[in-house]
Amino acid sequence: MVSPLEVPVLKTERLLIRPFVLTALADTRRLFDFELNHTQLGTDHLDPLDDRAGWLQWSVLNYVQLARLYQPPYGDRAIVLRSTGELIGSCGYVPCLCPFEQLPGFTPAVPSGQPGLFSPEFGLFYAISPGHQRQGYASEAAQAMIDYAFQSLQLKRVIATTSYDNLASQGVMRKLGMTLTKNPLPDPAWFQVVGVVENDCHGA
Repeated sequence: MVSPLEVPVLKTERLLIRPFVLTALADTRRLFDFELNHTQLGTDHLDPLDDRAGWLQWSVLNYVQLARLYQPPYGDRAIVLRSTGELIGSCGYVPCLCPFEQLPGFTPAVPSGQPGLFSPEFGLFYAISPGHQRQGYASEAAQAMIDYAFQSLQLKRVIATTSYDNLASQGVMRKLGMTLTKNPLPDPAWFQVVGVVENDCHGA
């Protein structure tokens, strides 16, 4: 029996959302370092292949160690087409440390125009290779992750963040039923648009 803190394989109509595996280094590097161009891991002086291999090993070990410590299942998952087995994207959970008190609807709230203290929320992220975008894969994968978070992890809410100009990501948030809120202050510069979806299992 799988512990709720371990990383299961989630199935949707078209996708598998599963852990990354060490044997998929070539596909993982293709996705992140070429198609998504996510090359900045804070180790620019290393060979890019060694850099990605280290990231992949850390990710795989992360699944096991977090579960052993009874910690939330943070980290990247592979988004794979069920029809072909092709790796087309990544999604996952992340601890999102931001000044949420600045946003309307979060408590405790600070006076309007005043900066708030930082606190963690359970964050969701998603990225699809450009060649597979505009086909609904991001929202399909993200919805599976939200369903798992609410049904298996019993989370109160899930948040996602993006920039003002990332309209595609904001569109995904709306498809997921998220309420979008903009940071009323200019700082932090990376804390711009926040989407929030609440677990309604105790709703009327």
